[in-house]
Amino acid sequence: MSAPADPALPSAAGAVVGRRIGIGLMYGLWRPRVLGAWRVPTGGPVILAGNHSHNVDGPMIIGTSPRPTHFMVKKEAFVGPLDPIMRSLGQVKVDRTSADRTAITHTLGLLERGGVLGIFPEGTRGEGDFASLRSGLAYFAVRSGAPIVPVAVLGTGEQRRADGRARALPRLRSRVDVVYGDPFRAGDGSGRRTRAALDEATALIQKRLGEHLESARRLTGRHNET
Repeated sequence: MSAPADPALPSAAGAVVGRRIGIGLMYGLWRPRVLGAWRVPTGGPVILAGNHSHNVDGPMIIGTSPRPTHFMVKKEAFVGPLDPIMRSLGQVKVDRTSADRTAITHTLGLLERGGVLGIFPEGTRGEGDFASLRSGLAYFAVRSGAPIVPVAVLGTGEQRRADGRARALPRLRSRVDVVYGDPFRAGDGSGRRTRAALDEATALIQKRLGEHLESARRLTGRHNET
């Protein structure tokens, strides 16, 4: 018999429902072109590391990933009626201003049970070019041993209104490219979590994610887009 599910962990069943909702919304509102999704391992723990230039990037990965995904989401998004909804869909609430031990425990727990973690390693929405990475991704990858799959979401961050202001949402029915890369491991297999080991892993991750982003831009013809 399998061990009973830990009720404290983000809901695996909720992530399944979240994926179904994501599929309906992302394909209903836009035209995602998904490349390389077959590269996501079909079983075991996986970390999907995406670039982040628009609020729709997380739902876009959730809706195009071949497996249900638990995303690390800033606590500010868990407000009002959204709080129970986000929790029920298996998302991970994280306080970005401190070492959120609850979020860390939940994240490692869902990876231990073989789940999929979605994370924006830049920590917040920005240029979406992986230029500045936090060490959180390296910690989770080294601690869990889970492979990292780079994900490039292109076509959400550069669309502007006629007056030059950024759009609250990408233009409806516009094409968004989501490119999944080859999985890789950040650690050396020893599980070492010293500062030097994490710095080394972060440097490797930044290199691999940056290379994937450039490759995805060439593949899709979006050389100047995020």
